[in-house]
Amino acid sequence: MNHTSHKHLSSANLPQLAKGVATPGYDRSQVETGIVHLGIGAFHRAHQAVYTDSVLTTGDLRWGILGASLRSGDTRDALNPQDGLYTVAVRDGSGSSFRIIGSIQNVLVAPESPETLLAAMTDPKVKIVSLTITEKGYCYSPASASLDESHPDVTHDLANPATPRSAIGFIVEALARRRKNGTEPFTLLSCDNLPANGQTLKRVVTRFAELRDAELGAFISEHVAFPSTMVDRIVPATTDDDRAGVTDAIGLADNWPIMTEPFTQWVVEDHFPSGRPAWEKAGVTFVGDVDAFELMKLRLLNGSHSTLAYLGYLSGHETVSDTMAGEGFATLIERMMDEEITPTLPVLPDFDLDAYKKQLRERFRNPALRHRTWQIAMDGSQKLPQRLLNTIRVRLEQKASFDLLALGVAGWMRYATGTDERGNAIDVRDPLAGEFKARTAGKTSASALLETYLGMEQIFGTDLPANTAFHDAVGDALAKLIGQGAARTVAEL
Repeated sequence: MNHTSHKHLSSANLPQLAKGVATPGYDRSQVETGIVHLGIGAFHRAHQAVYTDSVLTTGDLRWGILGASLRSGDTRDALNPQDGLYTVAVRDGSGSSFRIIGSIQNVLVAPESPETLLAAMTDPKVKIVSLTITEKGYCYSPASASLDESHPDVTHDLANPATPRSAIGFIVEALARRRKNGTEPFTLLSCDNLPANGQTLKRVVTRFAELRDAELGAFISEHVAFPSTMVDRIVPATTDDDRAGVTDAIGLADNWPIMTEPFTQWVVEDHFPSGRPAWEKAGVTFVGDVDAFELMKLRLLNGSHSTLAYLGYLSGHETVSDTMAGEGFATLIERMMDEEITPTLPVLPDFDLDAYKKQLRERFRNPALRHRTWQIAMDGSQKLPQRLLNTIRVRLEQKASFDLLALGVAGWMRYATGTDERGNAIDVRDPLAGEFKARTAGKTSASALLETYLGMEQIFGTDLPANTAFHDAVGDALAKLIGQGAARTVAEL
């Protein structure tokens, strides 16, 4: 949307911001690049970049961020003309607040010049390389959680180490160069929703390095730190209406503001041999072990979110808050959390789990956050194992019921057929979308669809398809969704 009447957000125009808009409280010209961030999307800009901006405000200017997009130039084209500045708009039922973030100094587009990014990652001042590249960016097989050695980017990067395409290829080449130069390795900080994300990243990076050079693999395994993290903040995609609203509110045109909720959480394993920002001053929780927090979030928040996304979309609800208002949905989520998910979680001493679950449901109901069910539904094949299937595996071990979790899985199966309940096409965004289409073509019965999906070992492994209880529970749920529709199925629970 073109706001020709407004000047653009930039360093020079900051004095013209509307009153009440928070701005960077430090001299940006003095900031050094200490962090390279791969995958500079909306989530990073609502989360890690905000925490880092707060640290820069304390006067420690070593931690500026160089952002790198691994695919498109959209973020660079939006932010670089604004000197890397952008607005974070925090919204809930009581209104909005606005803050200009200054921690991102520059954005590169990796495919345009891999060498520029590699040179930046090799700079001795860079102490951390962080990632938000989504599950599919790790070039790993979700069912085995190890490197997919047949992935086209992996085979390309092994053959062409100096011109990588994948995040993994960039990381290993940069570490190889630092080792050759005698430069201390950077710490690798995954901020994606993966189980034990630090360990998963270490596994794929080390394996890729071994395939290149056994000594390099051994060096990385021994000398590179991969702390695990748990990240949480709901960040819907920015719309043109959002852009217009922010521009009017701050008095300057912002190409790509970020919309988010008041809640934000970051739990980090404190293992940074080459140094780190004092993020604890900005509210980060540093712990010895992130696993329990991460399982809690993956299963309660992400598992519920995916279930709401598939069943909500099929019921005709555009957003999560609309879905929560639909008949039966709030009860479904509360029961799923209490009866089926909570018994699979490790005990977190001194943590009020009931309050956390209540807070999650309140966040899902936030009407100011237009978080589209379609957006959350993306990349289901990559998300399903962590968010729902692993929880079901624990319930099977416990010999306990999982009918509501099974309904979430069936919702994904119904959604992934690519046709909604009214016969309209669904724009299914998933790395395996082509395979879904080919496999499900001409199949309409629940039993035929069930067998088709369960044949996809990269999602379901070999254990679940062979388990009668799993087969029957998901099959029954899918038959109900096909027979009477999602809205009625949820309402009748």
